[in-house]
Amino acid sequence: MLDEDFARIRAHRNNIHRYRRLLNTRLSDLERQFIERRLAEEQTALEALASKAFPVAFSLPKGSTAPASAGTAQ
Repeated sequence: MLDEDFARIRAHRNNIHRYRRLLNTRLSDLERQFIERRLAEEQTALEALASKAFPVAFSLPKGSTAPASAGTAQ
């Protein structure tokens, strides 16, 4: 199951990369809107899949701050 999740995550990341590259090209307004919508859909799908595959959150809760010594060698 985890291998399948990794494959899906990789597919979403590849699609996101492709859509970002396309946005750097010359596009009509309609094409740009379509690609921006697809990019948003892919990002949402990637976030949902990542949270399902890796339920542990590595971000700080809202309103908290990192300690001053975080990330520094002692």
